[in-house]
Amino acid sequence: MARASRSPEDPAPPPGGALRRLRARRRAGGVRPGGLPERSARPWGRALGLTAVVLAGAWLGLLIVGSVQTAIGPMNTTMTLRPDLTGGTKINVSPLGALELDSHHAPVRLDVNVEQLDPVRARALVEHPERLAGLQDEVAGDVAGGAAELAVRSCAAVVLGATALGLAVYRRPRRALAAGGIALGLLAASGVTAFATWNPKSVLEPRFSGLLTGAPSLVGDARSIVSDFDVYQKELARLVTNVTKLYDATSTLPTYQPDPATMRVLHVSDIHLNPASWHVIGTLVEQYDIDVIIDSGDTMDHGTAAENAFLDPIADLGAPYVWVRGNHDSRITQAYLERMRNVHVLDEGRAVTVGGLRIAGSGDPQFTPDRTAVRGGDPAERMTGIRLASALRDQTRAGTPADIAVVHNPVAARETDGTVPLVLAGHVHRRVSERLKLGTRLKIEGSTGGGGLRALQNDKPEKVRASVLYLDRDTRRLQAWDEITLGGLGLATAEVSRHLPEPPTAEGPGSEPGRGTSPGSSPAPSADRGTPARTPSAGGSGTPRPPSPEQPPGSVP
Repeated sequence: MARASRSPEDPAPPPGGALRRLRARRRAGGVRPGGLPERSARPWGRALGLTAVVLAGAWLGLLIVGSVQTAIGPMNTTMTLRPDLTGGTKINVSPLGALELDSHHAPVRLDVNVEQLDPVRARALVEHPERLAGLQDEVAGDVAGGAAELAVRSCAAVVLGATALGLAVYRRPRRALAAGGIALGLLAASGVTAFATWNPKSVLEPRFSGLLTGAPSLVGDARSIVSDFDVYQKELARLVTNVTKLYDATSTLPTYQPDPATMRVLHVSDIHLNPASWHVIGTLVEQYDIDVIIDSGDTMDHGTAAENAFLDPIADLGAPYVWVRGNHDSRITQAYLERMRNVHVLDEGRAVTVGGLRIAGSGDPQFTPDRTAVRGGDPAERMTGIRLASALRDQTRAGTPADIAVVHNPVAARETDGTVPLVLAGHVHRRVSERLKLGTRLKIEGSTGGGGLRALQNDKPEKVRASVLYLDRDTRRLQAWDEITLGGLGLATAEVSRHLPEPPTAEGPGSEPGRGTSPGSSPAPSADRGTPARTPSAGGSGTPRPPSPEQPPGSVP
C-alpha cells in the first residue's frame, strides 16, 4: 500500500518524546487541538473559582456539623455559627420570639437556640435558692465553655467542608488542601474581627421580635436589670419558687368520692391570663369527676387577639366548658371561644343544656381595657341583669326553666332574684354566698388565677379559689359545695371546706319542698355551715370529712 504523501505546508511531526509531552498537555487542556500552545487562563478567574469553592464548602461544613449543644444554667441550648454580612448574636426563645444583639461586626453570626428548661437543674435551683447567688458566674462559665467548643468544632467544620468540596471539584489533593487552608484563614480573620469589634454593652440595647416585643414593658428596662442584677435575681428566684410551689400544691389536692346521685359543677372565675389556672382546673376535673365547668368571666386581661392562644387548653380539660364574658374579655375573645369544641358561650340570656343542667347567662356589657369607650357603670350592669331575668321568665313559661344563671358582675346577678334557683358571678375576687330576698342563691367566686400574673407584683399573694357544687340529679338543686382554696403564689397550702345551704324559709326558686340540708345535719338559722376538710401544706394527703351538725358555722370569705 502506498504511503500518503505529505504536502510541503503540513508541519513535520514532532519526535517521539515531544509527541508524548504534547499529548499530555492536550489532556491537561493547555494546547489547542491544532497542536499550538493555549494562552494560560487569567489568574483572577482561577482565584474567583477557588474562592467560590472555599465559601461553599465552609458554609456546608458549618451547616452540617458546625453546632454545639450545651447547657447554660438550667437551660439546654444549641449554639451555631452562621455566615452573615452584619454579624451580631441572635437568641431564639421558641415560641416566644427572638432577641437580637449587636455584639460584634464580622461576616459570622452567633445563633443561640433555647431548646428547653432542664427540670432537674431548675428544681435544684428552686430547692436551693442560695445557688442563685453564683448563677451569674455559672452562666458565664457555661457560655465560655460552649463558645470554646463551638470555635473548635467550627474550625474543623470549615476546613473539612472546604477541603472535601475542593477535592470533589478539582480532583487534585494540592488544590483541596489549599482550599482548606484558605477557609481556615478566613475563619481566623472573622474571629479576629469579631474580637476587635466586640461590644459587651449590646445586652443593654436588645431588639425583640415575636411575642417578646412586649418584654421591655413586662420585665422593665434592660439597663435597670443589668445595673440591679442582685435585686433582679432575687425576684427571679421568688417567681420560680412561687410558680413551682403552686403546681406542687394543686397536684396533691385530696380526692373526694361524691355521691353518685349528685351532679358536680366546677365554678371558676377571674383567671386573668394565669396559665397555672389550667393545671388547677384540670386537677379538679379529674379528682372530683366534674360534669360541667362554669367560668363567670375575666379569663383574659386585655382581650387582644394575641392572647387568644392562652385559651387553647380549654379544649382538653376533660369536661364541657360554659363561659360568659367578663369586663376584661373582648368580643374577639368571645368569637374565638365560640369556635372551640366543647365550649358553650352564653350571652343575651341564651340557655344551653349541658350535663343534664339547663344554664343561661349574659356577658358583661362593659369592656374596661378600651379606654375610649364610655363606661356604663352599675346602671349598665343592672340593665343586663334585668334583661337576663326577663329571658329566664320567658324560658320558664316555655317549659324549659333554667337551673343556673351566670353573669360576671354581682350587680347584674342580683337582678335575677326570684327567676332562677342559683346564680353564679365573679368580678370582686372574693367569695360570697347568700340567699337573696326572693329565694335565689347568689354565689360569687374568688379569683381562680390568684388575681392573674399581675399578682406576682404584690407583697401578699392573692389566694387561688374555685368551688365544686353538688346538685341533686333529680331536682337539680344545690345540696352542698366544697370551697377549694390554694395558698396563692409562694404559699404551698391547700384547703377544702364543705358547706351546706341553710334550709329554705319560703317557697321560691331556691326552695325544695321536703328537702333542706343533707341527711344527718341540723339546719342553721341564717348562715351556711362550713367544715374545713384539710389545711395542710402541699404534699399531704387526705379526704374531706363529712359535715357535722355539732361543729360551729363556718364563715364565708
